[in-house]
Amino acid sequence: MSKHAFKIGLLVSCGLNAALLPAQSFAEAIAPGSISECPFIRPMHGLLPILFWIGLLPKPAMASTVAASDTGTSVVIRPNPKDQIACGRTRLEAVNDVVFVRRTLSGGKMLDLSMDIQIPVSPKRRPLVVYVTGGGFIQAPKEAALNLRTYVAEAGFVVASIEYRTARNGANYRDGIADVKSAIRYLRANATKYRIDPERVAVWGESAGGYLVAMVGVTNGNRSFDAGNDLDRSSEVQAVVDKFGASDLSKIASDFDPGTQAADNLPDNPIARYIAIVPGTRLLDAQIAATVANPLAYVNAAVPPFLIFHGSRDRLISPSQTLMLHDALNAGGGHSVRYVLDGAGHGDLSFLGDDESGLPWSARQTMDIIVDFLKASLGGE
Repeated sequence: MSKHAFKIGLLVSCGLNAALLPAQSFAEAIAPGSISECPFIRPMHGLLPILFWIGLLPKPAMASTVAASDTGTSVVIRPNPKDQIACGRTRLEAVNDVVFVRRTLSGGKMLDLSMDIQIPVSPKRRPLVVYVTGGGFIQAPKEAALNLRTYVAEAGFVVASIEYRTARNGANYRDGIADVKSAIRYLRANATKYRIDPERVAVWGESAGGYLVAMVGVTNGNRSFDAGNDLDRSSEVQAVVDKFGASDLSKIASDFDPGTQAADNLPDNPIARYIAIVPGTRLLDAQIAATVANPLAYVNAAVPPFLIFHGSRDRLISPSQTLMLHDALNAGGGHSVRYVLDGAGHGDLSFLGDDESGLPWSARQTMDIIVDFLKASLGGE
C-alpha cells in the first residue's frame, strides 16, 4: 500500500470513528434531572473534510460579501452564544441504524438507508420530528446535530435523524424528497414500536436538509413523490422547520459577490447535478431549479405551518432564499414565521475549521423557539 493510500485509509477510519459515536451511551449515562452539556459530535459530514483535504472535492464557495436582505417580514434576534442548551432532564432511549428503505441505484447496486431514533423513556406516545441533515447534496450523515436533536427529544418528542440519497449516489432532488417521505411512512407504520403518535409529525432540516423538508411540506398530498415502502401510510406532515435551506436554486448566490456567483456557476457542481443530473449543467442555467425543483411552485393555502431561520452572514446560501419562501407561503395563504440570526453564518461549520460558527444555532434562545413551535404545532409537554 502506498503512503498516500495508507494516509487516506487512516483518515477515513479516524474520521468515521469520530463521527459515529453512539447516542445510546449518552442516554444511558445521564440520569434524569442531572443537567449537563448536550452530547456533541463534531460534524464530519461523512468524508467531506477528507475529500476537501486530498483535493477530490473543492471546498464550498464562501462569499466574501453578503448583501443585506429585507427583514421587514422577519424577526431579527441576536442569541447569546454563552447561553447554550443543556441536556439531561429527560431519560432517552436511542435506537440506532434502523433501516427504513432499500433503494436500487444506477447500475443495480442496492443501498440501505437508515435512521437513528431518540425516544423519551415513557409509555406515552409522543409527536414525531424527522431530522434531515445538510451536506451539500453530496453527504447525508444521520449522526449530525446530536446535541440539537437530544435537546428536542428531551422536550417530549421522538426524534429520528435520517439518511437520504445524494449526488454521490447518482440521485436527484426527487430521490431525496422520496427518501424523506419514505422515512415518514416507515415511522408511521411502526408507530407502536417507537411510541409515536402518527397523527403529529414534523420535519426539521438544515441547509440541503432544509431544502428537502421545505419540498416535503409544500408537497403534502402530492403522491408523485411517494415511492418504495409502506405506501399504504401517509407521508404528510403537520409542521416544517427549515434552517437556512435553499428554495429557488437558480438564485442561490444572488446575495453574494460576483466572484462567488461565478464559482457557484461552475460546470457540473454537486447542486447542479442534484437538480438536473445532466453532465456539465450550470446551476444558474438549470431551468428545472426555478420551476419543478422549487418549493415556491407548490405553495398553496393547505401547506403546514413553517418556521424558518437564516443567518444574516450566511456565506453559502443567500439569506434571500428563505425570505422568498417565507413571503410566498404567507402570500399564498399559508403560515410562516422567519427568524434572522443577526451576524450568524451557515450553521455549524466546524468541519471547515470554524469552531464558533455553531454557537448561535445551539443557543438556548434559538432552540427554544424551535421547541415552542413544535409544541404549538404538534402538541406536547
